[in-house]
Amino acid sequence: MNALPSPAVDLLALDIGGANIKAADGFGWTKTEAFAMWRDWRRLDAALTGLIADAPRRVVATMTGEIADCFPSRRAGVEHIVAALTSATRTASVGIYTTDGRIVSPEDAIRDPLAVAASNWHAVARLAASLAPTSRTLLIDIGSTTTDIIPLEDGKPTPRANDDMGRLASGELVYTGMERTPIAAIVRSLPQRGIRRAVVSELFARSQDAWLMLGGLPEDSSCTDTADGGPATRDAARIRLARTMLLEPEEFTLDDALAAAERIAAAQTRQVTQAVRRVARRTGWEPTAIVFSGHGGLLARRLLAGLPRTLLTIDVQDYLSPAVSRVAPAHALALIARGTLR
Repeated sequence: MNALPSPAVDLLALDIGGANIKAADGFGWTKTEAFAMWRDWRRLDAALTGLIADAPRRVVATMTGEIADCFPSRRAGVEHIVAALTSATRTASVGIYTTDGRIVSPEDAIRDPLAVAASNWHAVARLAASLAPTSRTLLIDIGSTTTDIIPLEDGKPTPRANDDMGRLASGELVYTGMERTPIAAIVRSLPQRGIRRAVVSELFARSQDAWLMLGGLPEDSSCTDTADGGPATRDAARIRLARTMLLEPEEFTLDDALAAAERIAAAQTRQVTQAVRRVARRTGWEPTAIVFSGHGGLLARRLLAGLPRTLLTIDVQDYLSPAVSRVAPAHALALIARGTLR
């Protein structure tokens, strides 16, 4: 949903992911389009062309879609995304954001593809650092696929690593999120009326279904970006959760689904809490504040219950509209490109 009727004509920022393409102009206009990179990568040029229809004079982009398994390597993914972007932008100048905070030319991005691969977290960290209430703060950014935990020291991001491999090893990147995480990657069993039932290793349901049941995500009958292509509603989520245990829908009531969702949410909360504690230990200092970002508000609140009560907490959504918060990397990149975010 657009916050303004049309984007600014001078600059458009894009976050080109593996499941969605998000856009912002830094003034409140936003747009999100579902795009399954792994399946539709050949259509990326056309998708970007449609998104950039208003012909801005300058386009800047960050990306995570280069890791999609349609590409034989990150290098190949970066090359494809950069080529599609430059083709789609036609006469606009193009800049690509790097994991150390620079905006480089498409040619430089191709020469050093790992410097621009998976760079969107860094833009969000800079936005969070501008809101950090103390000099020793942690950013916890909960997205649809992953969670980022970034130390913010003296108003600047201070990650231990800039690439996905290093961030995963340090705990600063946690591969669990509000929507796209397979249930079998979160739990191995779920309760049903006193019985502990095994979860099958099939993509029958995702974390999205648990959070739909618990109210952490809004129902949307028109949304079919789900494990089975059915609607994003509580009843459809109940059926998908039943399927993970090979149960018939009539054998799995709403109360059963709520109990299963609670187990899934508790497991995700423990995983993120452990990562937060791990990152905090590695910083060498005790964090005195937390900045939350993303659309995992309910998970964030559950997470807080296991952290020291003395921590100050800031929610980026208190400063941005829900629509802008949902596209925070693109919004942050627009502010960086405009020179209004250091």
